[in-house]
Amino acid sequence: MGVLKDLKPDTPVSVRDLFGIDTDMTVMGFAEKDEHVPEIDPAYHFDPEVTLAILAGFTNNRRVMIQGLHGTGKSTHIEQVAARLNWPCVRVNLDGHITRMDLIGRDGIVIKDGKQITEFQEGVVPWALQRPVALIFDEYDAGRPDVMFVIQRILERDGKLTLLDQNKVIEPNAYFRLFATSNTTGQGDLNGLYAGTQVLNHAQMDRWNIVAALNYLARADEIKIIQARVPDITDKNLLNSMVSVAELTRQGFEVGDVSILMSPRTLISWAENIEIFKSVDKAFRLTFLNKCDPAEYFLIAEYFQRAFNRELLD
Repeated sequence: MGVLKDLKPDTPVSVRDLFGIDTDMTVMGFAEKDEHVPEIDPAYHFDPEVTLAILAGFTNNRRVMIQGLHGTGKSTHIEQVAARLNWPCVRVNLDGHITRMDLIGRDGIVIKDGKQITEFQEGVVPWALQRPVALIFDEYDAGRPDVMFVIQRILERDGKLTLLDQNKVIEPNAYFRLFATSNTTGQGDLNGLYAGTQVLNHAQMDRWNIVAALNYLARADEIKIIQARVPDITDKNLLNSMVSVAELTRQGFEVGDVSILMSPRTLISWAENIEIFKSVDKAFRLTFLNKCDPAEYFLIAEYFQRAFNRELLD
């Protein structure tokens, strides 16, 4: 890990060439790929505004939060930018089981010179803080209050972390970067879609320098992604109808008609299941319909009928 600590971004890259965004912006990346660099997904579609926000985080050491509905690819967006910059990246899901000790570290028993001794094992935060690593806190609005106050320390401008148990202050690596994703904007879950999310401390939200919103893709881009993931599905009419169903569920969700919507992730699963079951209707039921409230089956079936111009088969 000592080699990773010494790495510095040393390779200028064109944003236009790398991400297809119409800008003369140049960013620095790493010449060599470390084991912590995510794999490149050649089919990934970059949102220009969100990409520029993430790049600002990398180049200007800004704390960047990406907010949006589930399935829009928030965490993946950060990882795919990091992958193209060869920037080491670590992702932590802030579910209810993550504790302060998981982030900071804890005493553990190790064997040295044939003897058992107690030694402090640093957690992911001090480990990443000392290295040129992009640390992503996924599901940021689901974190426990005691965990969130740990994160608040490294959101400060100098980003120093004090380990009280160790009487130690950790200075951040010059190329440590911090990102987060959330389904809400820190105001809590108002519609019941994201159970477990918290109302975030305003002082902590205020420490995020950039907040970008990632929405669902345009129809043509969504179709391209399905085709890239499931290339055996070549029927353009089928793909258009599938995306139409997804768009209708999203519109219905916005006005409160249905309590669940189809994300791009669900669309891809539907396409994959069509290949498995050789049936559009059966794949739809097994991928999406069975997740819905039974009281909404009729309306979801109506969306299907409007998109495919036929009834959903039993």
